Amino acid sequence: MTPREKIQAAYELAFFPPRVHTLWNQLKRGKLKDQALWSELVDMAIALHLALPQSGYASPGALHRLAFYQAQSRGFAMPRCLYRIRERMGVPGDPPSGTVPPHLVRDIGLPEFCRPRRPYATVPP
Repeated sequence: MTPREKIQAAYELAFFPPRVHTLWNQLKRGKLKDQALWSELVDMAIALHLALPQSGYASPGALHRLAFYQAQSRGFAMPRCLYRIRERMGVPGDPPSGTVPPHLVRDIGLPEFCRPRRPYATVPP
């Protein structure tokens, strides 16, 4: 996995509920492959939920998008899910703390998270 793919995967793991759900199911069923890679990605995802950095980030737009993702993910309890996954995986050491590492502040787009809209139903005469 390239560094860019790792950052994309970490963003999806941090802020895209279906990705967390898939990881949790694989972990629960004992079908998770490459646990070392997933441990690294979980720690990166946890780091994305930390306080925003004061300097060193890529752009104000990327910082704004990250703040928006953080705010939206709170409704889905994403940080708590990630800590539980980390615990279940038995990742050694302490989870990340402090601020988001500036190199992770990127303008990353996530897959669309919504159900397809239905056209308005017509009322029979």
